[in-house]
Amino acid sequence: MKRPYYIMSSGRLRRKQNTVYFEPVTPAESRLQPGNDNAEGDLHPRDAGIDEELLAGFTEETEADPITGRVQRKPIPVEDIEAFYCFGELDFNTKFFNFLSQQKIALHLFNYYGHYSGSYVPREYLPSGFTLVEQVRAYLDTHRRLLIAREFIEAASFNILKNLQYYSNPSRGSIEKLIDFSTAIREIETLRAAIPRTDTTNELMGLEGNIRERYYRCWGEILGQDFALDKRVKHPPNNAINALVSFANGLVYATVLSEIYHTHLDPTVSYLHGPGERRFSLALDISEIFKPILADKMIFKLVNNKQIQEKHFRKELNFCYLEESGRKIVLQEYDERLKTTIKHRSLGRNVSYRQLIRLEAYKLVSHLLSGEEYKAFRAWW
Repeated sequence: MKRPYYIMSSGRLRRKQNTVYFEPVTPAESRLQPGNDNAEGDLHPRDAGIDEELLAGFTEETEADPITGRVQRKPIPVEDIEAFYCFGELDFNTKFFNFLSQQKIALHLFNYYGHYSGSYVPREYLPSGFTLVEQVRAYLDTHRRLLIAREFIEAASFNILKNLQYYSNPSRGSIEKLIDFSTAIREIETLRAAIPRTDTTNELMGLEGNIRERYYRCWGEILGQDFALDKRVKHPPNNAINALVSFANGLVYATVLSEIYHTHLDPTVSYLHGPGERRFSLALDISEIFKPILADKMIFKLVNNKQIQEKHFRKELNFCYLEESGRKIVLQEYDERLKTTIKHRSLGRNVSYRQLIRLEAYKLVSHLLSGEEYKAFRAWW
């Protein structure tokens, strides 16, 4: 079964014949590479190496220097690669990207601060002109676009309520805390009741913002006041919890984009978020459904189990970001979460969280082509 590879170290990814090799380099070597003018790498030099726990799956053909024992390169079985998530300073060449295109492998880039910065998505291998026409036709039909967009928010807010209901259990807190959760749930239910009455996607986005604002106000009770989320700040995050949310949401967005790539859908034609230049806005739409399940619940677990603490963040004058040690912890948990399976009610078999995202894209395709009612995913557990 294919799996994502998270590259944290500096190095080089290259193709040799039909194999992908990762070659670690030291920071000094990295700075000598052509076109490397990123001075940020000088601030926190680190030893070159392989993150074995994250890059499991290498074959036993690892090549090491016989004298120093230093790893020179490691092969990655191409049939094992679902996508690359690159966090280190990496070099690529055109042969490597051509190989990714042939093998239909997406590559996602995150900058020095761990913020999602872009993706390389190979040329579509499942092009469907008929699907594209229907996808655009649904976008141009104002009423139909609004119905789809409403369904995204209906499902996203439903999954948000599921999270709050979990923590409103009497066994999980004081009376004061339970009263606060109950109040938040009532307010969000009131806001949800207004979703069918929205007339524009802008109005819907505003409603979604109000739901999230009320949801985030409960995070102080869930995570403790050190990680209270008083205000969502993204560009750039101004404190630890905002940095953690941005990092987790970036992972969800990249995963959704990877799954859309393996369907007939065009990721640039969306319904809730307006299509724009240089962005895959349909991934933003579908991410809304899964952020409460994948990102938020993961954050609750990591913080409440003290796996992620203040020491994993670096605070600068006007921003804050998750350091490498913290990113590794999050990535390990995120990878486990994607592999977690549930018994699907309709299919009657176990499916992973990652497969749920693919199924969501299939449902949207089915709606566009056959007119079958689109019912976005809602957690039932």
